[in-house]
Amino acid sequence: MTQVIDGDTVRFSVPGQPAIDVRLASIDAPELCQPWGPDARKALIELALNKPATLRSTGRSGALTVGVLTVEGLNISQRLVEEGHAWSVRGRNGRGPYVKQERMAKSLTRGLHAEGGAVYPADFRRDRGPCR
Repeated sequence: MTQVIDGDTVRFSVPGQPAIDVRLASIDAPELCQPWGPDARKALIELALNKPATLRSTGRSGALTVGVLTVEGLNISQRLVEEGHAWSVRGRNGRGPYVKQERMAKSLTRGLHAEGGAVYPADFRRDRGPCR
């Protein structure tokens, strides 16, 4: 893992192959121009930058590969949600893989849950457009 782009996107490289941009599966972190966005990016840097990592691709989202990033046996998406740096993405059924961890982070007022008013990134993008 060679670069952290934002709180849920990294550049992943394997020796001898071109680097790919990867969106972490099943989470949504605040945009960089949102409150808590830079904090989410910093947390991801601390957890994963320049550390040996494994990537399990789960699909694509536009030009990005979507995948589960693991560093030293730690699921990075799950940890970001546990620490309050991202939300668990929910499907149409209202469930997501890290909803339990998100509830715990909220109850402990961790990260973006420390103050009221944190805006889910998809809602932020819908209402204000992308960061510039």
